[in-house]
Amino acid sequence: MSLDIGIIGLSKSGKTTIFNGLTKGKAATGGYSGKNQANIGMASVPDERIHKLAEIFHPRKIVHAEVKYIDIGASIKEMATDKGIGGQLLNQLSAVDLLVNVVRAFNDESLPHPAGSLDINRDIEAMNLELAFSDLAILEKRLERMEGSMKAAKAAERAVLLKEQETLQKIKFSLEKDIPIREQSLLPEELKSISNFQFLTAKPILTVVNIGEDQLTQVKTIEEELNKRYTRPKQKVIASCGKLEMELSQMGDEAMEEFRREFGIKESGLDRTIKVSYELLDLISFLTVGEDECRAWPIKKGIEAVKAAGKVHTDIERGFIRAEVIHYTDLLKCGSLVEAKKQGLLRLEGKTYIVQDGDVINFLFNV
Repeated sequence: MSLDIGIIGLSKSGKTTIFNGLTKGKAATGGYSGKNQANIGMASVPDERIHKLAEIFHPRKIVHAEVKYIDIGASIKEMATDKGIGGQLLNQLSAVDLLVNVVRAFNDESLPHPAGSLDINRDIEAMNLELAFSDLAILEKRLERMEGSMKAAKAAERAVLLKEQETLQKIKFSLEKDIPIREQSLLPEELKSISNFQFLTAKPILTVVNIGEDQLTQVKTIEEELNKRYTRPKQKVIASCGKLEMELSQMGDEAMEEFRREFGIKESGLDRTIKVSYELLDLISFLTVGEDECRAWPIKKGIEAVKAAGKVHTDIERGFIRAEVIHYTDLLKCGSLVEAKKQGLLRLEGKTYIVQDGDVINFLFNV
């Protein structure tokens, strides 16, 4: 599956700086970033398991999973009421799988905070309100249109519309009480009925607190304090120095690692962001190997083998016979699939097998 992540944030929060650090991009930052267009960049999902497997199979290529980051410069609130370019940007944002909200914690006298002071909690709540405002605008438009539709609807159609109206009014009531959709107790059929709306507050959200270099030693404290308050269903907080990560992303690998050691940064901003994004989205990866390529495939937790096969190719799902499965750690210990078979560690699984993170799978099929 493809993974799209939208980067949002209040003005002068450093969201484009974070975007550049994640994608090795060079988009204009500060007061120069555009409000009428989105910056789009790709990043490979770090996974050392693929490289370890490549040492065994010597494939012609290594293929990482990829993430598309979409950096939205415009205000969410403004986009919700704009039928022009803002509306187009909102459509782009509505299609993402997860939101990254960049919140400013760094001091920069040359770039004053629009509110006149730094306040992480205030800015988190301000963005929550903007997201809720966007969803409420959509809800109100839909409910208004439904009033007209029900007047001309036949009995069967009217019953369906009334059910939808009941669901939307229930969601609207909770949103007005500052409860985002992701935290509302909705039934599976209710969630299904609103899926096409792609509400912003229904999406998982990762808050990235953009700190300065002088705050690097405080990362653990900042994260612990904020996660006590903001860790809820599908929501989490991490801290990252966007300016430093952007600078490091432009260096070669050796120089970058040397600087990370110097600053005491054990994990890159990209690694942290993707790791937590995967957790919020309930994603894992299975692996395929061979002389042609070693590749990671992201899937939702709990997916059966036959559905995982479809991620590789629809023909494999259609003609699925069985799956040869071995866990990554067992394959490394054996050193080859031949040895794994000898030791009885390469097993056969059927369609309903639940794929586990780190499974190395060869799908057998017939079309």
